[in-house]
Amino acid sequence: MIRVGVNGYGTIGKRVADAVAAQPDMELVGVTKTSPNYGAEVALRRGYDLYAAIDDRVDEFEAAGLGIAGTVADLLDAVDVVVDCCPSGIGERNRPLYDAHDTPAIYQGGEDAGVADASFNARGSDESVTDADSLRVVSCNTTGLSRLLAPLDEAYGVEKARVTLVRRGGDPSETGRGPINDIVPDPTTVPSHHGPDVNTVLPDLAVDTAALKAPVTAMHTHSVNVTLQTAPTSAEVRELLSGESRLFLIPERAGIDGAGTLKDYAADVGRPRGDLWENCVWEESISVQDRDLYLFQNVHQEADVVPENIDAIRSLASDLSRSESVDRTNETLGIGLDSLLSDGGTGRTPTPADD
Repeated sequence: MIRVGVNGYGTIGKRVADAVAAQPDMELVGVTKTSPNYGAEVALRRGYDLYAAIDDRVDEFEAAGLGIAGTVADLLDAVDVVVDCCPSGIGERNRPLYDAHDTPAIYQGGEDAGVADASFNARGSDESVTDADSLRVVSCNTTGLSRLLAPLDEAYGVEKARVTLVRRGGDPSETGRGPINDIVPDPTTVPSHHGPDVNTVLPDLAVDTAALKAPVTAMHTHSVNVTLQTAPTSAEVRELLSGESRLFLIPERAGIDGAGTLKDYAADVGRPRGDLWENCVWEESISVQDRDLYLFQNVHQEADVVPENIDAIRSLASDLSRSESVDRTNETLGIGLDSLLSDGGTGRTPTPADD
């Protein structure tokens, strides 16, 4: 049993904690919070032991009536792996603490790649990451691009990938972020950081990215153009991508026209928090002209890195193979979303989540 602690119980941390608790080979030892707010209450309501992320705030938790099990140092002494889900930049500051407790750590994509021994994506990383003592799960956008580009490169070879990302302005709870009524290049330079980040897991893949930020909160949208080394048909690409468990090909007849309906669909089929762990690719957008492939996909920035964190934990702390870990994670979380409207109702059967 792998004992896991989650440092930071926010947008990603709460989802990683739930995913860890669902694994048959993992034990969630506890989670941390910096203050006794509603997130701390929710953690206790879910039965998770709560630890103070800042030592001198222990009394604040007690005064608020929220019992804690100790400090973050106590948590680190009790776990085999810590998953750092703190805001961008805090993970780098936490690294000396993890090193001092000799605790293998997993960081998130908001940190610079140098924070860990290697960057990780379950679909794109090679097996050399199994020798790492710390891993960085790449960002939501990089995760989505790696899942898409890795099978394309394996099947057809990628000569050049060009991606324009329309990014959400902030998560639903991030009321202080924007823009409010604008669409802005973010950054104004090309490439954006996303292409180089893809190269931390797919180093030989030629990819350029440009990014804009829009006043939305639900998901990111990618407009993808890939020049392939060979020329498959559109149907062959659809068949290839439909075989990827963490890609969801949205059938045209489903009537899903954007992030709003995608999130509505996810909630209605029973996904916790309306989460979409898979890339969502519009099937009718997949088009090949000569050797140029075009498609649109959406990635849910709050959720798509969650299964990658689970596979990264096993990479650091178990001998399970990558494929076995992915299968186990998919089964326990219920990953493998597919509409009954796919292929006239003959698409793959969605994987049921364990109770």
